[in-house]
Amino acid sequence: MPLLLRRTMPLWILLLFIGAAVFLASLRQPPEKKAQTESLPIVEVMAIEKSALQVQLRSYGVVQAKHRTQLVAEVSGRLVELSDKFVRGEWVTRGEILARIEPADYQADLMQAEANLAQAEAQLQEEIARGKVAEREWQGVLDGIPPELGLRKPQLAKEQANVRSAQAVLARAQRNLERTVIRAPFDGLIVARSVDLGQYINVSNQLGEVQGSDIAEVRLPVPPEDLEFLDSLNGAEVILTQSLADHELTWKAKLVRSEGVVNDDNRMVYLVAEIRDPYGINVDRPHPLKFGSFVNASIAGRYIEDLVNLPRYAVRNDRVTIIKADNTVELRQVHVVRADLEHVYIQGGLEQGERISLNAMDSVDIGRKVKVLGEEPNPEANGAAQLAISGAQ
Repeated sequence: MPLLLRRTMPLWILLLFIGAAVFLASLRQPPEKKAQTESLPIVEVMAIEKSALQVQLRSYGVVQAKHRTQLVAEVSGRLVELSDKFVRGEWVTRGEILARIEPADYQADLMQAEANLAQAEAQLQEEIARGKVAEREWQGVLDGIPPELGLRKPQLAKEQANVRSAQAVLARAQRNLERTVIRAPFDGLIVARSVDLGQYINVSNQLGEVQGSDIAEVRLPVPPEDLEFLDSLNGAEVILTQSLADHELTWKAKLVRSEGVVNDDNRMVYLVAEIRDPYGINVDRPHPLKFGSFVNASIAGRYIEDLVNLPRYAVRNDRVTIIKADNTVELRQVHVVRADLEHVYIQGGLEQGERISLNAMDSVDIGRKVKVLGEEPNPEANGAAQLAISGAQ
């Protein structure tokens, strides 16, 4: 008996463990089934608003003076005087003396011209007197009309021509003397000076450059097709902006003309805007608009009815993502009237109050349900979705 027990002991132990395992398995509770919730993409939306919007054409340019001139010597000589204001950065007024060329030779020329004129006038008076004497003499000799040569008319015409020639020489001498004084041609800013005191100047030598301070202009490139959005090329309002530190400066300008040709380099048409008194010399201007400044420009275009203005990133390939009332996705083709760097203008294809997704929805299927940012979830819809998922399990 002990021998039989020893031999069957492993079998009894195995049976015991199997029974214990079956008993423990019968005590295990089935896992609780939990309803799975669907993970919905979260999107940001904006409501469609139709209105009559004014199209804004975006451009840029560099501020330049409308009037710029090179100061050029009209006579030769040595510079004997330079104004303290004839330096870069100084403001000058029209007629102000900037430099003076040595006038001695031109004063002598003027005196010589005056003397020659006086001599020519004296000879003319003498010839007039001779003509009168000749006329009286011929009256006592002939009864008919005396010849012109006998009345000394050719000699009189010659002396009259000599007087006119002397007058012209005198006028030229006076102008040359006046040209020894270099004056500012208009109110403006000295931007360059290329001569110095004591330097000998020849005719046509450049002395410096002055830019007028009354009007500044900006050349604004725009695509030729954008010209249809302008009611007029003359008088449209232009807002010039420039970023400075942590704030933005603005100035109001007016569109005055188009250059009328398509530029060969960039295929753009250049419009010209003007702003009066850019430095605020005669008007109160908080910030001067300096020559050479780079500015961005917004040109006021025409009004278009029933236009929708959307951010550029909300429109892709002339399509927008509509979030319907049941929060499902719809891709819709729209008619883009115009687009710039920041905005897209749409006319047609959208209804007032419809919601546009502002998020990229390329990976979301059409008809897919989404969650709108800031919108409270619908308990009934969520419950139905949970029941459907549980029933599927």
